[in-house]
Amino acid sequence: MIFYDECNTIIGCLRFVFKEDGLLEQVLLNDDRWHALVTKHKIKRNHEIGNPICQQFQEYIHGDRKQIDVPFELTGTPFQKQTWAALRSIPYGEIRSYSEIATFIGKPKATRAVGHANAINPLPILIPCHRVIGKNKKLTGYAGGTDKKKQLLLIEGVMIY
Repeated sequence: MIFYDECNTIIGCLRFVFKEDGLLEQVLLNDDRWHALVTKHKIKRNHEIGNPICQQFQEYIHGDRKQIDVPFELTGTPFQKQTWAALRSIPYGEIRSYSEIATFIGKPKATRAVGHANAINPLPILIPCHRVIGKNKKLTGYAGGTDKKKQLLLIEGVMIY
């Protein structure tokens, strides 16, 4: 059975899709993926499982938590999972470029593929793709919009202009 819950935060409404044993996806209120999930699955709200997930994300967004520690399940290609693991290794308050991530995973010519893996990241705060910026140190795309990306970086003390 698949469930969802949602919580309002200072960066907007976050929705979580999960099974009893782990988080599957986190989407922002206006994210097209939410509509696809609702259409694909019959999901019902579950506060009992969702509340602890929401609490950790709210603590992170308020600056009271540096790492979200909830069980999760990823679906993706081996390359995507490798990229997402690399994103999880970026320390709180630090940034990397797409090319640095490509080099880190041993595929220095796969910068665009790293960008694509970021774009379809199913857990965009837990797997911190907001910590990845352009080689020129500029903000680049983010599923929730670059304004949200900038807000998340500011929460972590990173100033990007």
